[in-house]
Amino acid sequence: MAINVNDARIPDNMGAKPIDVPIVPDGPAAYFTSLPIKAMLQILLDNGVRAEVSQTAGTFVCNQTFYGLMHLLAQPRWQGVRGGLIHVPWLPEQGQPSMRVEEIVRGLELAISCALSTHHDIRKEAGALN
Repeated sequence: MAINVNDARIPDNMGAKPIDVPIVPDGPAAYFTSLPIKAMLQILLDNGVRAEVSQTAGTFVCNQTFYGLMHLLAQPRWQGVRGGLIHVPWLPEQGQPSMRVEEIVRGLELAISCALSTHHDIRKEAGALN
Protein backbone atom coordinates (compact mmCIF):
# COMPACT_ATOMS: atom_id res chain seq x y z
CA MET A 1 0.00 0.00 0.00
CA ALA A 2 1.24 3.50 -0.85
CA ILE A 3 0.18 6.26 1.52
CA ASN A 4 -0.07 9.98 0.83
CA VAL A 5 2.73 11.13 3.12
CA ASN A 6 6.46 11.74 3.04
CA ASP A 7 8.05 11.39 6.46
CA ALA A 8 11.81 10.96 6.21
CA ARG A 9 14.24 9.96 8.95
CA ILE A 10 17.19 10.84 6.72
CA PRO A 11 17.69 13.25 3.80
CA ASP A 12 17.18 11.97 0.26
CA ASN A 13 19.87 12.30 -2.42
CA MET A 14 18.92 15.94 -2.98
CA GLY A 15 19.17 16.72 0.74
CA ALA A 16 15.40 17.03 1.28
CA LYS A 17 14.00 15.66 4.53
CA PRO A 18 10.21 16.15 4.43
CA ILE A 19 8.24 15.47 7.59
CA ASP A 20 4.50 14.76 7.42
CA VAL A 21 4.21 16.29 3.93
CA PRO A 22 1.50 15.02 1.57
CA ILE A 23 2.80 13.62 -1.68
CA VAL A 24 -0.28 14.92 -3.50
CA PRO A 25 -2.16 17.68 -1.65
CA ASP A 26 -5.83 16.67 -1.41
CA GLY A 27 -4.98 13.26 -2.94
CA PRO A 28 -6.48 10.02 -1.65
CA ALA A 29 -5.08 8.74 1.66
CA ALA A 30 -3.70 5.59 0.03
CA TYR A 31 -3.55 3.37 -3.02
CA PHE A 32 -3.30 -0.40 -3.17
CA THR A 33 -1.25 -2.15 -5.81
CA SER A 34 -3.19 -3.47 -8.77
CA LEU A 35 -0.68 -6.28 -9.36
CA PRO A 36 -1.42 -9.94 -8.51
CA ILE A 37 1.00 -9.89 -5.58
CA LYS A 38 -0.03 -13.21 -4.04
CA ALA A 39 0.34 -15.02 -7.37
CA MET A 40 3.69 -13.30 -7.85
CA LEU A 41 4.77 -14.44 -4.38
CA GLN A 42 3.73 -18.02 -5.12
CA ILE A 43 5.67 -18.19 -8.39
CA LEU A 44 8.78 -16.82 -6.67
CA LEU A 45 8.54 -19.34 -3.82
CA ASP A 46 7.84 -22.19 -6.25
CA ASN A 47 11.07 -21.30 -8.06
CA GLY A 48 13.21 -21.09 -4.93
CA VAL A 49 13.38 -17.29 -4.76
CA ARG A 50 13.00 -16.03 -1.19
CA ALA A 51 10.18 -13.49 -1.05
CA GLU A 52 7.41 -12.09 1.10
CA VAL A 53 4.56 -9.63 0.70
CA SER A 54 5.30 -6.21 2.11
CA GLN A 55 2.16 -4.41 3.26
CA THR A 56 3.81 -0.98 3.09
CA ALA A 57 6.32 0.92 1.00
CA GLY A 58 7.38 2.90 4.07
CA THR A 59 7.13 6.70 4.17
CA PHE A 60 10.21 7.71 2.21
CA VAL A 61 11.39 7.51 -1.41
CA CYS A 62 9.89 4.08 -2.23
CA ASN A 63 6.50 5.18 -0.95
CA GLN A 64 6.66 8.47 -2.86
CA THR A 65 7.52 6.64 -6.08
CA PHE A 66 4.76 4.05 -5.56
CA TYR A 67 2.13 6.65 -4.59
CA GLY A 68 3.06 8.87 -7.54
CA LEU A 69 2.75 5.94 -9.94
CA MET A 70 -0.61 4.85 -8.58
CA HIS A 71 -1.92 8.43 -8.57
CA LEU A 72 -0.95 8.73 -12.23
CA LEU A 73 -2.56 5.37 -13.07
CA ALA A 74 -5.79 6.52 -11.36
CA GLN A 75 -6.26 9.11 -14.10
CA PRO A 76 -8.82 8.16 -16.80
CA ARG A 77 -6.28 7.97 -19.62
CA TRP A 78 -4.43 5.16 -17.78
CA GLN A 79 -7.55 3.10 -16.98
CA GLY A 80 -6.72 -0.60 -17.00
CA VAL A 81 -2.95 -0.14 -16.57
CA ARG A 82 -1.69 -1.93 -13.46
CA GLY A 83 1.11 -0.85 -11.20
CA GLY A 84 2.91 -1.56 -7.98
CA LEU A 85 6.26 -1.62 -6.26
CA ILE A 86 8.73 -4.43 -5.73
CA HIS A 87 11.28 -3.93 -2.99
CA VAL A 88 14.55 -5.71 -3.62
CA PRO A 89 17.06 -6.59 -0.89
CA TRP A 90 20.59 -5.36 -0.56
CA LEU A 91 23.43 -7.11 -2.32
CA PRO A 92 25.58 -9.22 0.06
CA GLU A 93 28.33 -6.59 0.12
CA GLN A 94 25.80 -3.97 1.28
CA GLY A 95 24.59 -5.79 4.39
CA GLN A 96 21.81 -8.08 5.53
CA PRO A 97 19.24 -9.23 4.57
CA SER A 98 20.69 -9.66 1.12
CA MET A 99 20.41 -11.54 -2.16
CA ARG A 100 22.83 -12.10 -5.03
CA VAL A 101 22.17 -9.89 -8.05
CA GLU A 102 21.53 -12.96 -10.25
CA GLU A 103 18.75 -14.08 -7.90
CA ILE A 104 17.25 -10.58 -7.80
CA VAL A 105 17.16 -10.46 -11.62
CA ARG A 106 15.66 -13.95 -11.81
CA GLY A 107 13.03 -12.99 -9.24
CA LEU A 108 12.11 -9.81 -11.07
CA GLU A 109 11.80 -11.71 -14.36
CA LEU A 110 9.51 -14.29 -12.73
CA ALA A 111 7.42 -11.61 -11.00
CA ILE A 112 6.99 -9.53 -14.15
CA SER A 113 6.11 -12.60 -16.23
CA CYS A 114 3.50 -13.59 -13.64
CA ALA A 115 2.06 -10.07 -13.53
CA LEU A 116 1.72 -10.01 -17.31
CA SER A 117 0.00 -13.40 -17.49
CA THR A 118 -2.15 -13.30 -14.32
CA HIS A 119 -5.32 -11.24 -14.47
CA HIS A 120 -6.84 -12.25 -11.13
CA ASP A 121 -4.83 -12.73 -7.97
CA ILE A 122 -4.92 -15.92 -5.91
CA ARG A 123 -5.93 -16.26 -2.26
CA LYS A 124 -2.85 -17.08 -0.17
CA GLU A 125 -1.80 -16.36 3.39
CA ALA A 126 0.85 -13.67 3.32
CA GLY A 127 0.01 -11.30 6.16
CA ALA A 128 2.48 -10.00 8.70
CA LEU A 129 2.34 -9.86 12.49
CA ASN A 130 4.04 -6.46 12.64
